[in-house]
Amino acid sequence: MNFGRGPPVVLNVGGTRYSFSREVLKDFPLRRVSRLHGCLSEQDVLEVCDDYDRERNEYFFDRHSEAFGFIMLYVRHGHLRFVPHMCELSFYNEMIYWGLEGSHLDYCCQRRLDDRMSETCTYYAAEEPRGEPGGGPEGKGRRPPGAEGGKWLERMRRTFEEPTSSVAAQVLATVSILFVIVSMVVLCASTLPEWRAPENRSMEEQSRYTAESVREPSGIIEAICIGWFTAECIVRFIVSKNKCEFVRRPLNIIDLLAITPYYISVLMTVFTGENSQLQRAGVTLRVLRMMRIFWVIKLARHFIGLQTLGLTLKRCYREMVMLLVFICVAMAIFSALSQLLENGLDLGAKNKDYASIPAACWWVIISMTTVGYGDMCPITVPGRILGGICVVSGIVLLALPITFIYHSFVQCYHELKFRSARYSRSLSAEFLN
Repeated sequence: MNFGRGPPVVLNVGGTRYSFSREVLKDFPLRRVSRLHGCLSEQDVLEVCDDYDRERNEYFFDRHSEAFGFIMLYVRHGHLRFVPHMCELSFYNEMIYWGLEGSHLDYCCQRRLDDRMSETCTYYAAEEPRGEPGGGPEGKGRRPPGAEGGKWLERMRRTFEEPTSSVAAQVLATVSILFVIVSMVVLCASTLPEWRAPENRSMEEQSRYTAESVREPSGIIEAICIGWFTAECIVRFIVSKNKCEFVRRPLNIIDLLAITPYYISVLMTVFTGENSQLQRAGVTLRVLRMMRIFWVIKLARHFIGLQTLGLTLKRCYREMVMLLVFICVAMAIFSALSQLLENGLDLGAKNKDYASIPAACWWVIISMTTVGYGDMCPITVPGRILGGICVVSGIVLLALPITFIYHSFVQCYHELKFRSARYSRSLSAEFLN
């Protein structure tokens, strides 16, 4: 097609018509529209648009007309904002269709889009597929090869990943919680002096995985718990859809951090011997043994409260960074002033607790975030006035971002609660059937 002559080009988007000269069409800011200039046949045109009228030289696009109107405002004035009362993701799909990206949006709309995409990805990450092979009208009575195996793997995945998706998932979650609780009780009890008193064992000896310690009740319980967690992790890895995504998930990383130290400690005992210098030092083994405390975080798979906390921190990382910046700036200012007033000026009586700015930082941080421990306090009148200002400033600075974090926490809680109720309804239907 020759776009150098003839009548103007007409774009019909959802019933709204736009007319352009052919020269404007060549360098049009929207990639899909500019592709029309390079079309050499009607077949090429139909790959870009939905229909074409040769007589009127009109191109039809079955898209949202109001959204395209806002996109045209961006073409004319250089500012792209969301359509009021329209879903951000729907408008983003229109942008992608016409060849725009999220970076073309104004900054405020970019924030809305990022938050919306974060919420949607989190909410639908563990949802079941919208449709199953052979589930449509045209696929009834006929399933593709491997459909039964895929359905079985999907059921296994939901059993291990979603504790409320079925009766078997609830039983599995209950057993896993019991193992976590037993493991934590044994770990806490092993640090009590009464636990080691009968055999007069030190912490270094308690940290070793010798043949005698494995035969003890605590060693047997620990080995059983580790075996259960290892088997659970392996099965979840096998039935996962995306192995790379499985390894990158935070909860799975925590599982590895909690399981791996046990095997490392056993291997160190086997290869270094029970009386080696490394074993007698015991520091490495104690650190590895205490890493089992990460098993507590495994409870986040089964409790909405911990999931809500993690999701809130993920969505409010900007507010959390802002809060930390506020505290750091205030800490730098007040620590320098308090050190100057309490120790830097020659007032006859110097406060030894404020001998340096780093030492004063401790007083500032506990004064801004708590009521203070009383281990160090100003003794001069200017220092006490500064301390009062520091406390009041801490209350104000901490209160500013809290509102945003609170609203995000409530939203995350309702989303996860709705998702849990949805799986509970599925569980009730399965139980009745």
